[in-house]
Amino acid sequence: MSLPTFQSLLKLHNNHEKPPLKLPSRFFITNSQRQDCQFSPFFPAISQSVAAVVFGEASQQSRLYPLTKRRSEGAIPIAGSYRLIDAVISNCINSNITKIYALTQFNSTSLNSHLLRAYSGGLLANQEFLEVIAAYQSPEDNGWFQGTADAMRRCLWVLEKHPALEFLVLPGHHLYKMDYQKLLEEHRNNKADITVAVLDNMKVENTGFGSFKIDVNSNNNNNNNNRVIGFTEEQELFTSLPVYGSNFNVEMFSGMGIYVMNRNVMIKLLKESFPKANNLKNEVIPGAISLGLKVHAYRFDGYWEDMRSIEAYYEANMESTKKKNMKYNSFYDRDFPVYTLPRHLPPSLVTNAAITDSVIGDGCILNRCSIRNTVIGPRTRVGDGAVIEDSVIMGSDIYQSIPEQRNGGGDGKHASIPIGVGEGSFIKRAIIDKNAKIGKNVKIINRDNVLEGNNETDGYIITSGIIVVVRGAVFPDESIL
Repeated sequence: MSLPTFQSLLKLHNNHEKPPLKLPSRFFITNSQRQDCQFSPFFPAISQSVAAVVFGEASQQSRLYPLTKRRSEGAIPIAGSYRLIDAVISNCINSNITKIYALTQFNSTSLNSHLLRAYSGGLLANQEFLEVIAAYQSPEDNGWFQGTADAMRRCLWVLEKHPALEFLVLPGHHLYKMDYQKLLEEHRNNKADITVAVLDNMKVENTGFGSFKIDVNSNNNNNNNNRVIGFTEEQELFTSLPVYGSNFNVEMFSGMGIYVMNRNVMIKLLKESFPKANNLKNEVIPGAISLGLKVHAYRFDGYWEDMRSIEAYYEANMESTKKKNMKYNSFYDRDFPVYTLPRHLPPSLVTNAAITDSVIGDGCILNRCSIRNTVIGPRTRVGDGAVIEDSVIMGSDIYQSIPEQRNGGGDGKHASIPIGVGEGSFIKRAIIDKNAKIGKNVKIINRDNVLEGNNETDGYIITSGIIVVVRGAVFPDESIL
């Protein structure tokens, strides 16, 4: 019996004769430095026929500054032990999508390092990998990626080498749990060219990914569920795009920036139809609708947080400290877990501390302190008598030796202040970025109840009443914020 070639499988796919979803029971990940993959000649399952493209940051103008001063949005720590991008990569792994390309650009050093260290296991199969593609210059293109569409177009020379039938495009800084198998199954059942994920429970929400006009009457037709007939960006009057047919029952749904695109459709749109388009969300996808392609919507009704502000990031961390009714529970879900970098740190050392409803990372040293409703990151040191409430402490990248703790590990005016929270200090409703040095009896409490304030030169800002201490900031003894 002769075995089908990839070209025959691609022809079958383009004719919309979709294979049944058959999922493997295990996953493996290798790194981008392994040799080229040798694929099974049999018809690929989802784990072989779908490749994910994950974007590490939203844009150069981040809404999470100053947390993005030295890192991209996907690299921001969350819930003590994780990075934001871990949630998206874990969704892929848990959905048996293990061909993943991560496209990175702005402040990408921390993110690139994390991805390669966390997901380059080298376990068995060459067919499964996470490959980081950083922004690059070439004789043809000597500038930055100008947007998601431009980045994918310039990386087609890599993406086209992978024999994927569909590409799953994902923002890398959102927090949600989604089984992408269901999204892909609906895409194939509808025989769609493109499927966009939309929020089923948050209509007209300003997500930054536009709103889609969906014919909900199409749900009564086979292979025509939730046909998209128009698109608008937020804060604009809606203009219907031409679609054949009538008798629409139309509703508006907010986009999530998640797209499934058939291989040939994606390549043609990027190379031929819209060769100058920079962005998928407001150029390529609306253009595909206007061309009459079969664009459908997958309505997602679960928890989704796009980290649109410092306040949203803060609240997402506070959610991780709840005992029950958590909006996002994958941090503690055995069946759909979140993966991250194993740090091989010692257990946290707790000495006569009172800890309530909090998350404590590995390798912390917590002396006679009080911690309530707080996320404590790895290697955090908290001194005697300190009180921390309703806060996010990201921790430290290093351990300081006893001599370093005594002299602060450096020279200068405040050299005697070590990394961590000093004795007798009080922190409430704050985000403390990594490697901050907080002296003794410091009060970070927003004493004047300021809602918005930019004191970055002094080591902090205030947004929505939340104090954000910048990475590596130093606060001498007795300081009051």
